[in-house]
Amino acid sequence: MPNITIELTETQYKGLQYAAVSPEDWADNAVTNRARIANDEIVDIVVKHCLDNGVQVPATREEIVAYGFTNNIVKTATVRQEEAEAQAAAMQAGE
Repeated sequence: MPNITIELTETQYKGLQYAAVSPEDWADNAVTNRARIANDEIVDIVVKHCLDNGVQVPATREEIVAYGFTNNIVKTATVRQEEAEAQAAAMQAGE
């Protein structure tokens, strides 16, 4: 399982202590909730793709997310950013 480590300054940590009873729980909740939202979006995209193309929808959310990436139905933010930058560079070169 991937692990994400965040280093904060003492001042940043004090700020989180002001904002939350447990800064660690707050950070864990923020990250896991954002991941849940992203996975919900991926499931919607992949299910619509499968239905529109007569493809059997995978049985679980985990399988749906994996299928989306394996079959290039969805892309990571890094790949989307690289594609957007390449497209912008191509448009500038064509001006």
